[in-house]
Order: sequence, then C-alpha cells, then structure tokens
Amino acid sequence: MDLDFVCAHAGRAASGLTRRDVARALLAVPSGVALVALPDLRRAMLAAGNPLSVPFWESAKATLSAIESGGATVGDVQRWMESTGTEPLLLTRSFFVWPEEDERGPVGEEMFRRLVAHLEEKVAEGEIDPDALARGDEGAREVYADLQERWLTGPLPDGRIPGAAVSDEQDEELFAAWDEEEAFALGELRRILAELPVPERPARDLRVAAARLREMLDRPGYPGNVLRACAGYEEEPLPADDEELWMTVTAGIAGPISDLPEEDDRVEVFSDLEGELGPEDAVLAALCAIHHADWLAVVAALARRGPGVLASPERIARLIAESEDIDVDMDEPEDLDAAETLFSSVTPLWACLGIVDRTEVLTPLGHWGLPKALERAWSSTDALGD
Repeated sequence: MDLDFVCAHAGRAASGLTRRDVARALLAVPSGVALVALPDLRRAMLAAGNPLSVPFWESAKATLSAIESGGATVGDVQRWMESTGTEPLLLTRSFFVWPEEDERGPVGEEMFRRLVAHLEEKVAEGEIDPDALARGDEGAREVYADLQERWLTGPLPDGRIPGAAVSDEQDEELFAAWDEEEAFALGELRRILAELPVPERPARDLRVAAARLREMLDRPGYPGNVLRACAGYEEEPLPADDEELWMTVTAGIAGPISDLPEEDDRVEVFSDLEGELGPEDAVLAALCAIHHADWLAVVAALARRGPGVLASPERIARLIAESEDIDVDMDEPEDLDAAETLFSSVTPLWACLGIVDRTEVLTPLGHWGLPKALERAWSSTDALGD
C-alpha cells in the first residue's frame, strides 16, 4: 500500500489523484494495512505536489480507525466516500439510487463516470468544498446534493436525462431477467404436464363457476374488483365464452394484468406514504410477489395429486418446500410462513373460481383448469411478442 498502488488503482498519475481516488485505494486493502500506510502515503503525496488537505487526512484516519475497531457502519463509510467531493450520492433526495458497482450496465457505468467527472470540474471551480464536507458541514452537503440532483434530472448534450437513462436500463435488465425466468418455468410446466394424463373437462362445473364469476365481476368491491384487475377487465364487456372468461381470470391470479381502478383506491391510503396498503391492494401485491418457481411447484404438485388433495396455504407452503421440480431452500420456519402468507391471498380467490371448495380441497375443475391457466399466464408474453 503505497503511492504506486494508489496510482495504479486509480489509473492516474500522482499529480492528478483526487480525494476519492485515494479513499477508494485505502478501502481496497485491509483497514489495518491502510492505517499503517497512511503517514507514508501522505508524505508521498506532498512530495508529488498533490498534498490534498488536512481535513481529508484526518477524516481518512478516523474512518479507517473506526473500521478497524468494528465501529463503522456501511453508511458511515459511504458518507465518508461522499465527503471526498467527487463520489456520487448513493441515494438522492428524489430517491434515485445508483446500482452497485458490479451491477451497473453500460449506461449506468457511463453515467456514473460522467457524474464523477462533472463533480471533479465543480471541485476545481470551487462550487464543491470537500474540506467542508469532510468536517460534516450540512450546508456544504446541501449544495453537493442539489448539484447532483440537477445533473441527474437535466439533459446531456445528446438529449438523454442521466437519471432516467440509468433507470430505463435497470428496468430493461429486470424485465429481461423476468422473461427468462418465466420462459424457463413455462418449459418446465409443459414438460411436467406432458408426462401426466389429460384430465377430462368438467363442463357442468365450469358453467356453474363461470356464472358465479360473472355475478362477482358485476358487483363492486372484493373479490370482484381484484379479479377484474387480475384479468385486466375494465369497461369492456366480458367474454361470452365461459371457458375464455374463467381461464383469463384464473391466469390473471398468477400474473395480474392491472391495478385497481382509481375509484377503488382510497385517497387517504396513498396520502400517507408510511401507511399500510388497503386489503385489496395488499392482495394484489401478494399475488405479484409470488415467484415463478413457487407457482410451478404448487401447480405441478396439485396436477400430480389430482382432485381431493388439500390446497390450503399451509399445505401449499409445504408443497413448495418439498418440491423436486424447483431448487428452493425453505428449511427455516420464516420461509414457510412467508409462502403461507402469500398464498393466503390466493386460495380465497381460487375458492371464488371453484378451483378449491369451501374446505380448501382441490376440485375436478381446479385439477383440469389450473395448469392450463398457468400455462396461459406464462405464454402471454410470447403471444404479445408474436
């Protein structure tokens, strides 16, 4: 840990090193090693004509000492890095969050480098005072935060908005990962179903369930409003075909298409950002939180066991834990509790559709239609693409 190491780590000559460059190099080695090297490094920087400042070196020693003693939190270290004057804020006041360094895509990496360069210019121009930041001056911190907020929300010469460009890239990566997971789950589902006998279509049960479903969808409130949101039904007429209606709604439970309409959302719930979701929004949130692997494990197990098997939330959690179709580790009680809680929002909706009966036992209709509906839910992306 010497000046040559810092220069190599930063990719700059000693005369061009910034406080951020030195801080990153110090954090790249064990804190004890960095502490021992600190005095010699300071003297070498002075000899190179780039002494930095007393507040920086004092803050470096304090932070490294806290790390070595175990008294520094991750937040403490991040704030120290930000006090160098050229480290972007991890979280801005508009809640923009930079991806972790090893998780940034090309756009995220480009924008991060651009912002570091922008901050270096502002330090050189005197708009940012790193020494005040190192001393914990809140006014200097406000200036630092405002400057970054303006840069993230302002256009670059090519018209891109940096913050939006990074967020768009993250969304694309998330959607791509989601599509890949869904495609794999769909392939596994089809493989499993191909090995099982095809259940007979229970025409009468489907007709009765569809008639009951139409009545629920016409009534305000739960469960009709949640089922309409799952299926994406808004003002348009419902399908005349019973199977189409039932399959669309059942598939929507595994992949909700829309949110509740505004008139079903209580204004007071959303005016309090710290308040809890309303019960119906909580149901939709739970449906969206269930992983493809969990749906696959549950539906595959029910398809194999057939009508008459218990499909309560408690039993479903156990089916996921014991599944040989997915690679999942649910040895801890809280894992089972989490799965049970999520599927506690599913089974009442299944009961409305006749998938399970009042005792939460799988029906012939559920045995026949549930796998088909899940396949339909996971095939929707491909269909839209085609």
